[in-house]
Amino acid sequence: MKHPIRRVLAAALTVAAMAGGTAFAKSWNLSAEQPDSNYHTKNIRLFAEDVQKATGNELEFKIQSNGILLKRPEVKRGVQQGIVPIADVLMAAMANDDPIFEIDNIPFLAPSFDASERLWKLARPLIAERLDKQGLVLVYGTPWPPQGIYTKKPVQSLDDFKGAKLRAVNVAVARMATLMGAVPATVQVAEVPQAFSTNVIDMMMTSSATGVDTSAWDYTRFYYDVQASLPYSITIANKRALDGLTPEQRKAVMDAGARAETRGWAMAREQNASFVKVLSDKGIQVEQTPPRLAEQMKSIAQTMAEEWGKKADPQALEVLRAFRGQ
Repeated sequence: MKHPIRRVLAAALTVAAMAGGTAFAKSWNLSAEQPDSNYHTKNIRLFAEDVQKATGNELEFKIQSNGILLKRPEVKRGVQQGIVPIADVLMAAMANDDPIFEIDNIPFLAPSFDASERLWKLARPLIAERLDKQGLVLVYGTPWPPQGIYTKKPVQSLDDFKGAKLRAVNVAVARMATLMGAVPATVQVAEVPQAFSTNVIDMMMTSSATGVDTSAWDYTRFYYDVQASLPYSITIANKRALDGLTPEQRKAVMDAGARAETRGWAMAREQNASFVKVLSDKGIQVEQTPPRLAEQMKSIAQTMAEEWGKKADPQALEVLRAFRGQ
């Protein structure tokens, strides 16, 4: 059986051949991580409409949602290799390549929308520069709502996490889970309900949006609004594919990206409260972080900030210093 990426690549090459060897000439597949109901995917669709309109239908995006083309660990390489010319992905999924890609996941560094947006504006130029060196273009970036903890049972301190299987969406959350005494487990969004029902995971740290997307009330009872971080999702394009467009088409893509970035930040701000309300209305007990747990997590955050500082390069550290006003 062919690997999924190879199947998609074979299909892409076939399309290219049929188009006279010019891949992605008029129609680009766009790999979207989230389901159609998620605001990130809705924003992507508006972005695609903007591009199609601005180019007079010369360039269109065929949006494949819910990660059906590429799973999260495959996205960056898939875009680099031209398997798909453009995709969105949780930025921290690329953390192993460069610490700047997980600056948004330093716990409690930027736990509000205002702070997170300020961090994004400071880090964005360096993120774009690092992606450019890897053959990628940063089209736009948008935030997730603050990250909270979903559990089946109430928790009061780290004692309640010992040995529990906690879904980790990236390396940073996996590290946090380990420091909390939990066992990190990698589970794709679409597989979350089944993972809970089969006891593959007992808890998860994620946003109110993902809780709504996956009907968290069917498998958890508590949501602790710890506001650990506001991770960024970024939309990236293959640089060579983008350069293959006309100057007018490239401008249309980047201008639409700028609008999508502004719109995505507004959507996240506006919808967070409604997501939390849905969780509550569906029967989940929405709680603030228990005092003992809050103190213990501050200690973990300090440890993770120090660890990030040791592996970050001078340019990334300068972004952090600028954010902290040092």
